Formats: sequence, C-alpha cells, structure tokens
Amino acid sequence: MELRIRRQDAPDTAPYWQRFRVAAKPGDNIVSVLRALRLDPVTTDGERVDPVAFEHNCMEEVCGACAMLIDGSPRPSCSTLLAELGDVIRLEPLPKFPVVRDLMVDRARLFAGLQRVQAWVRLDGPWVTHERAPRISQRQWAADYRYSRCMSCGICLAACPQFPDSAGDGRGFIGPSALAQVRLLNAHPLGRYDKTARLHAIMAEGGLTDCGNAQNCVRVCPKEIPLTTAIGELGRQTTLQALKDLFGG
Repeated sequence: MELRIRRQDAPDTAPYWQRFRVAAKPGDNIVSVLRALRLDPVTTDGERVDPVAFEHNCMEEVCGACAMLIDGSPRPSCSTLLAELGDVIRLEPLPKFPVVRDLMVDRARLFAGLQRVQAWVRLDGPWVTHERAPRISQRQWAADYRYSRCMSCGICLAACPQFPDSAGDGRGFIGPSALAQVRLLNAHPLGRYDKTARLHAIMAEGGLTDCGNAQNCVRVCPKEIPLTTAIGELGRQTTLQALKDLFGG
C-alpha cells in the first residue's frame, strides 16, 4: 500500500510531503505500518530518508499518544485498521497543536486547559469533612464512568471549529475535553468541594459559552464520550451558579 505522509523536520520549518510503499499484512493497523516503515524508510522515488517520527505507547486505545489525521479525519492510529481504508493512505499530524516533528505534536495546550478548570481531586490524605464516607449509586457510577474514559488524545479538540488554531494568550475556547472533566469532577464525592471554582473557570472568557454546538467532538471521540451531554449539564450548573452569585447564595 502507499502512504502519503506530511512531514516537518522541526517546529519552525515548512512542511512537505513524501510518499512510501509498504508491504502490509491482513489485520495491520496504522502504527504497525509506520513501525515497518521505520525499518526501511525509502520513498517511492528511491530516496532513503530519515525515519518518520510519530508517537505510540499502549497499542490499546488507552493512552491517546498515537492520534493523528488519517485520510483527513482525526483518529487514534493504533485502532485504525487498514481494512477500513483504501490502498492510498494520507497521514498528517493532529491539527490545532504545534508540530514537534513529522506526526508528533505538542499537546501542552490540552493540559493547560485541564489546569484552567482544576481537573483533579484536591483532597488527599485525611481530611475532616464531618460527613460519612461517600456513597455513589450504580446509576450515577455508570453515568460518570463514561467521562472517566477520556484519554487526553486531543481528537475532539482537533475536530472542534471553536477551538483556536493557535494557543494565543491562552484565553481561547477551552474545548470539550476540559469541559467533560468539569462535569465528571463536579459529580465526584470529593471533587465537588471545588465545584464553584470550576464553574467560575468555565463561566469566564473562553469557557462554556464559546461552544458553537457543532457536535464534531461527539462524532470523532474514539471512546464515545457524551461530550455534548456534559456541555448541556454544565449549562444548567453555570446558570444556577450565576443565580447564586447574583443573590449571594
């Protein structure tokens, strides 16, 4: 099969395209083909070049490191099988993130968004809360679990038309991945202690109201996380928070 790969030697250099032919086996995925290409990186013109740089880790669609554009769609390359694609495959780095080299990108913007919304449980160790041990119903556990499957791959951000192409001043739309984590942690028995701070974070510039409801994030999420459902729930939470702020509740 033929691979058409958009390459870039460094963050500050211009991208260019190269074509390769690789022998593939039934059941191969994109990572398998890229690993085979590294053993003999020769273009279709017969030029020996540097191996294509890309990231992968778990090979189980858990870590999110191997996400890239495959035939124009953001997908994890470990779970994208060749049987789903044609004889000519186009590979590009994930958009909306700075390119490090070839198919490798810097996802620092994604993690900066998680920092903006305090996407963690702050309580650690013994804390006196004067409450009994938290109990979670099976129904709530099942609802919350869907959001905990996020692997921070950045695919939803790559597909989101409101997520800006460049980092800018860090005040652009925060994106669906961070919003979904706010939904998850605000429902957590310990995470709810910082619920107000998270809601204020997404009520600020670049927060919830910047979502254009394109729903691209739901269409491309490899873990089928109900991102737009989270955004809808957060809309109700922020409305209640605004009323509390207004009336001093």
